[in-house]
Amino acid sequence: MPSHLSADRPAAQPPGRGSVDALISQTRRLKGDVDAVRRDCAEEGSDHPRERWQRALYDLALHQLNDLDEHLAQLRDGPLPTAAAPEPPVPPQGSLLSRVGSAEWNLLTDEASWSGELYQILGRDPAAPPLTLDELPSLVVDEDRPKLTAMVTDCLVDARPIDGEFRIARRSGDVRTVHMMGEPVLDTDGSTASMWAVLRDVSELRRSQRVVSETRDSLHHRQEAARNEHRLAVELQEAVLPPWRGSLRLPHRGPRTLDLASHHLPASTRTLIGGDWYDALELTDGETLLSVGDLTGQGVGVTSNMTMLLGAVRGMAMAGARPGQLMAWLNQLLDATVQPALGSAVCCRYRPATRTLVWAQAGHPAPLLFRDGTGRVLDTPDGVLLGATSGAVYGQAEETLEVGDLLLLHTDGLVPGHTGSAAANLLLGLAPRLAGTAQDCVRTVVQEFGESEREDNACVLVARVMS
Repeated sequence: MPSHLSADRPAAQPPGRGSVDALISQTRRLKGDVDAVRRDCAEEGSDHPRERWQRALYDLALHQLNDLDEHLAQLRDGPLPTAAAPEPPVPPQGSLLSRVGSAEWNLLTDEASWSGELYQILGRDPAAPPLTLDELPSLVVDEDRPKLTAMVTDCLVDARPIDGEFRIARRSGDVRTVHMMGEPVLDTDGSTASMWAVLRDVSELRRSQRVVSETRDSLHHRQEAARNEHRLAVELQEAVLPPWRGSLRLPHRGPRTLDLASHHLPASTRTLIGGDWYDALELTDGETLLSVGDLTGQGVGVTSNMTMLLGAVRGMAMAGARPGQLMAWLNQLLDATVQPALGSAVCCRYRPATRTLVWAQAGHPAPLLFRDGTGRVLDTPDGVLLGATSGAVYGQAEETLEVGDLLLLHTDGLVPGHTGSAAANLLLGLAPRLAGTAQDCVRTVVQEFGESEREDNACVLVARVMS
């Protein structure tokens, strides 16, 4: 908008009709393209905050293109007659705004001139005389009158352009938001002779923008709620459950026979906590129980299921159940209940007096044994998968260990993108690097496989034979 217009400045010539028609055609083609993309990308009727936010943005874009279409049409057709002409037609339902109105206030004669569109925007009778600058604030809501007065004063006194919004109360009772842009017109000696302005009703435009803002805020609040739920679930699990996600600490009533370390690797996504675990327990006969496994399902509810399952495993082990018998009893227990559902498990008892490891598994990766810089998968004992029959019998295997041996137990998903023998081979490839303490070895595994994107949680437990 040019500043400080001169009173004797010649009127601007209207643009060529052909060039404006071309712009109108381009605008309408773009409207059609936006509407097509809206139908493809924003699912109608969905209550998801992201979908509502997308629809609101598409609606706002279409409203603004409709706005542009109407302005270009007005440029092509010229302004409506002034107040003496019949009242202009009402814009179609759903239109973003009425046609842009214009006004000029002559400060020397105290006369005002309004276009027909301005009467329509302000809800005034076209037969009534236009309001002077002193009378104009009578249409404005009380809270916005100081804003309008300041804009007009700055324009008339300091020759500043007007560019602002205020709300008007129309005779019909509705309140509308009007955007006003204007400038002073100077006479030959530089004094303000008059002021002109264009005004448009932007109520629907602001409403559409509020919808976009509100749906965006709703989406952000939903995402924050999900993050808080995840954080609460993790804190709950760490607060009330056995230490299958923390440090393993055994009471060590005598010389330390096993050096233990473990780690939990969370999924890359912010999925709620999963049901994988590791656990170690020193038994009353001096043996040590080692177990690793996973429950089906995710979320806060899995924590109570895990408490019950691990309580059962520990209780049966304390009662003297060997790994094979423990798996069979656990199978009977789970077969008689709805929850929890065990995905897989491996259970070991280590007897330090003879350095004997007795173990059994149910649909779970077998333990890995590392000795003198090489590693191998322990031979799988004969047995059946967990949940096959109530009378299932699980075989168990024995392995005699040596001082310095390293035992590695893990859940599925430790090696992203690999399972079974492929995952085992990658872990066995670390054998030359697994020569330090149990904690050093866990750190090596995490550095190798913990930085990759993973879909599921995973656990690893390492035990080094000390004596």
